[in-house]
Amino acid sequence: MIDALDRRIIAALQLNGRAPWAGIARWAGTSESTAQRRFNVLRERKLLHVVGAVELDRTGGGSSMLVRVQARPGKGLELAELLAECPEARFLALVTGTADLIVDFVARDNEELLRLLYTDLPGAHLIAGTEHVAVIRTFSSAALWDTGLLPGEAVADLRPSASTAPYERVDWDKPPQPLTELERAVVGELAKDGRMPVTTVARNLGRSESSVARSLERMVARGCLHFRTLAEPALLGYEAEFMLWLSIEPGSLEAAGRQLAKHPGTKFLAAATGRFNLVGHMVLPRRTDLFRYTDEVIGALPGLNASDVTLHLVTLKGAWTRMDQFDTRPGVPGNA
Repeated sequence: MIDALDRRIIAALQLNGRAPWAGIARWAGTSESTAQRRFNVLRERKLLHVVGAVELDRTGGGSSMLVRVQARPGKGLELAELLAECPEARFLALVTGTADLIVDFVARDNEELLRLLYTDLPGAHLIAGTEHVAVIRTFSSAALWDTGLLPGEAVADLRPSASTAPYERVDWDKPPQPLTELERAVVGELAKDGRMPVTTVARNLGRSESSVARSLERMVARGCLHFRTLAEPALLGYEAEFMLWLSIEPGSLEAAGRQLAKHPGTKFLAAATGRFNLVGHMVLPRRTDLFRYTDEVIGALPGLNASDVTLHLVTLKGAWTRMDQFDTRPGVPGNA
């Protein structure tokens, strides 16, 4: 569906979805006009989309709850469509294995979470069972994943200096800094289109370009705003996409998380509550690579008690955006 140049452009955008076209073109090995034209074609074909995404823990924007869902027989697709329409669902995938769907819900507080999971859960009549896993610390973020298709120098050139890998952060004990009214409004616009020009954002909000630009720069400098490039991993040569569920002994969780976060196939990794206290979203070039990965990568983790893998069939939603539609309606800004 795409060629090597398209892949390099996507890889550059994955490093920084709002990177200047000059930098993207330089690392993709083409002209700025060609890079922009290729991007526009890919976006029109609904093969990729760039969105602004905030870090929940830095901004106090809510907490993440990963839910493993078992659907009633033959009802998985119907249930997935209902859950995808839920505004609190940040990520949703149909999978195979010990679960049928994986949903990442984001709630502002316990009251909202209680309502969502126990009172107003969409498609409850189609659900056979659920298991909830609360995210408590991230080791790796999908917004900071490196596809490996570009040299290491491209990372340093394209990615903002504030983009520190979560496992290297030292500010976890600092209280979150809530976004201002203007910052929330700016994020709301960038959640629809992460490459929206500042002039357009300012016009949409009825604010000055300088105030919008300063607000954007402050959020990026604080590390609370990233730009996600949403594209199917298969387009980049990763045919195996899966969620990894691990049970790690207390005392080894930090070491296991850091070790696994450094693997090139780790897109997202977080410590969590429940019987699976280390949960990740992973990719590999081929499904057959799972054998060596299970034996050599998972098997080498310190304190490992048990593991489970759920293979992705299709991802319906990422960063609050319908992956099959790249819906640009206003939604709750955030990251996945």
